[in-house]
Amino acid sequence: MCRLFSITSKDPLSPMVALEALDVMREGHDCSGVGIFLRDLAGPFEEIKDAPILSGIFSDSGIRRLDSFMMDIGFMTKYKISIKLPKVPPPGVPKRDVYLVRAYEYPEEWEDLSQDELYERLLMIRLQLRAMGEEKNDMIVYSFWPDVIMIKEIGDPMLVAEHLNLDRKELHARVIMAQGRQNTNYAITLYACHPFFIQGYSTMTNGENTAFVPIRSYLESRDFSGYSGYQSDSEVFTHILHYTIKKLGLGIESYKHIITPLQDNDLQNHPNAYFLKNLKQTCRQLIIDGPNCVIGCLPDHSVFMVQDRKKLRPGVVGGRPGMYAFASEICGLDSAIPNRDKHSDFQPMHLDTVVVGPDRQEVSICSQTDPLALPH
Repeated sequence: MCRLFSITSKDPLSPMVALEALDVMREGHDCSGVGIFLRDLAGPFEEIKDAPILSGIFSDSGIRRLDSFMMDIGFMTKYKISIKLPKVPPPGVPKRDVYLVRAYEYPEEWEDLSQDELYERLLMIRLQLRAMGEEKNDMIVYSFWPDVIMIKEIGDPMLVAEHLNLDRKELHARVIMAQGRQNTNYAITLYACHPFFIQGYSTMTNGENTAFVPIRSYLESRDFSGYSGYQSDSEVFTHILHYTIKKLGLGIESYKHIITPLQDNDLQNHPNAYFLKNLKQTCRQLIIDGPNCVIGCLPDHSVFMVQDRKKLRPGVVGGRPGMYAFASEICGLDSAIPNRDKHSDFQPMHLDTVVVGPDRQEVSICSQTDPLALPH
């Protein structure tokens, strides 16, 4: 199993809050790697929220190819974080040339683009850069998006954090997601490291998805370039989330109705029975097979947690107004927010979707038995 931790706070926090929570849950992961997702950034990124930020790992030759590519299409560097690396990495952490976190100015000719066209182009650039890197093994590209930073590396999370000096103020954020990865199903590749991200949507998962192949086939048939390049059976959770909201026009409360639809006898008595029966039939290839606990983040900075029907991966949510955390274990929650009302901690069951919205004032719980607010 992996271990998951996410925190959403009105005041910016260091990524170390999440990594320290992972560390107290370390018996549940094997320290084979760590992935970190940062959003609603503070520090120098606070004033450039609209600037796309490129996150990844590059060789010296790869960074030269990147610079040439970005200049050719009109992107100029606006701000970057310089990560000075020790000559010798800690045990278990590969030697790298450049960890990149760089914000860009948009090309002048992009000024009149609609948001949808802008976001489509940012996606295509990320996919182009990933393909370039895979061709010559000199670039690993995690994200290219406004107000988002992603850092992933092989090795013990705390050693990686010290190696990269992740406690720096430039990396403080109001939404942080982190996973301590246990490599159980596939060879170690950083593209298989959670969290995953696509066009403003991110998820991470503790579990396994044995329904991966039909789900992948369905997504790849949707004629959307971003549904591609799968290195992990869990990446489809992010893409199903994107598909649910962006392509189907539904809300987060409909996500579980797609990945874990109600049993037919329960559907009969649902207020939206007709709609949900059709949704279940139409999206039947997106039904997951767990066990899985999924934590995710939406473009509006809402953070959520869902479980599948098997409920064999732990998850708990708790906190106080202004700061809430989502964790695989209560000890992770205790590490990050010890001074909370622990009686209000909530462990979602298989019908629940738990959401903390962008105001970070309360935990909202919706059940699959509740009526849905459907688009007209």
